[in-house]
Amino acid sequence: MVKSERRDSSAGEDKEEACDVAVSDQRLQDLGYKSEFRREMSLFKVLGISFCAIGILTGMSSAFQTGLFSGGPVGLFWGWNICSFFMFLIALSLAEICSTYPTMGGLYFWVCKMKPDIPILGFFTGWLYSMAMVFTGIAGNLTVALYLASMAEVGQGRTLTRVEITAIAWAMNIFSGIVNTIGTKAIGHMSMFNVWWTLGGTFVLTITLLVKAPVKNSPDFVFTNFQNFTGWESRGFVVLLGFLQAVYTLEGCETAAQVAEEAVRAEILAPLAVAGSIAGSWLIGLAYMLSLLFAVQNIASVQATTYAIPISQLFYDAVGPQLAQLCLVVVMVSQVMAAITNFTASSRLFYALARDNAFPLKKQFMTLNRFQAPYWGVWTSVLIGCIISCAYIGSAVAFDAMLSSAAISVMLSYLQPIIIRVFWPDSIEDFGPFCLGKWSWPVNFASFSFCVFVCILFVLPTAYPANVLNMNYSIVAVGGLLVIITINWFWWGKHSFKGPVKTFTFK
Repeated sequence: MVKSERRDSSAGEDKEEACDVAVSDQRLQDLGYKSEFRREMSLFKVLGISFCAIGILTGMSSAFQTGLFSGGPVGLFWGWNICSFFMFLIALSLAEICSTYPTMGGLYFWVCKMKPDIPILGFFTGWLYSMAMVFTGIAGNLTVALYLASMAEVGQGRTLTRVEITAIAWAMNIFSGIVNTIGTKAIGHMSMFNVWWTLGGTFVLTITLLVKAPVKNSPDFVFTNFQNFTGWESRGFVVLLGFLQAVYTLEGCETAAQVAEEAVRAEILAPLAVAGSIAGSWLIGLAYMLSLLFAVQNIASVQATTYAIPISQLFYDAVGPQLAQLCLVVVMVSQVMAAITNFTASSRLFYALARDNAFPLKKQFMTLNRFQAPYWGVWTSVLIGCIISCAYIGSAVAFDAMLSSAAISVMLSYLQPIIIRVFWPDSIEDFGPFCLGKWSWPVNFASFSFCVFVCILFVLPTAYPANVLNMNYSIVAVGGLLVIITINWFWWGKHSFKGPVKTFTFK
């Protein structure tokens, strides 16, 4: 009797899941696409994808010195909360569109559907965002190498050369390619693991820092202390520069949309993951940041460090060499998963662009292996990563310029669909289940304003007086990328790309 009830229960669950899959496939077909991927992603897995891409532990750790030197604790605390609020509004804006168009192309496809009469907007968004994902993955893999270099310095007193660090970055690029080649199930399991790793890692880091730090800073220091190592005299401007740390950390929530065609009930799950990942990251990041601020022993020591990653010095001063290595391992593992997820997003974007004739070698980039992975896009990302990583051997400044352009490119990509929702509010006629209703336009306008503000802030000089070594070359890198995309549009895209190409038609 019990076995019969279990079989009936299992059959009922299978029937319900099959029904959900059918609903998801039908929605995709209504948008003109046939289902090419198996729907193996649950809410937890889709949410994990966005958590992976945001990489709250990695972003906070890798960019912490930006805020620490530009405004100090007061700038970090208020900057984090202000930026988290506006990034949550951006997430709500994107989630509403994602619910309407739950497809793999994400930002690119949304722009194409909302403004089909201006195909150049979709083309630019697709190329800009795909390159941003590749560059972010490259930056993540190099950061893994820098964490390993810091561990060698802390544990053995050995300083790795740029060639050795680049070789490690190459290995990480290839490893990211291998994991992505295995396919959806591997990425799904990794994303689930990352959620628990982030929660557990935050708990371990917070407790370790607060318990072991020899001197705990006062609340007055944590919430009001101002620091300025930038050379600029304006306190307000210096604090604003510290905002870049928060924005850089919180980018990536939209990555859930890249696996929408691999999720059950994507029109509900994907937008929930987009908005939920920012809300969760806001709280987790706040807890981690406060533990860092209460535990930091000497900000000048962190500023003058010789370690490859400055936060290594903060860990070393606060908890000693052995526990510092433990802290670095916790953050580094999270960084590995974040970089892998960026290549997941870029490969799906290449697939979507090729499907719509916005990318060359359509047949190759739309080919899936037996693991349901678009492996041409995966290994193109790896190849670009290995080539660009070589720039680090010659000049860390040149490499930083190329990779800092990724953060701006992501914000510019966010800006495209949000601009359409602000100036063409009727661009969506039939909303999905996740709808902001009367709050839609105010939320989109606030998101638009913040995106413009951040894009301007990202290209301003971060140090004064500016020289060859501390100059912000981001505008040069982003400008170069836009020039390349423009040339590509007039040379090839203008003639081949007319918007999304339907792969499914109703008979």
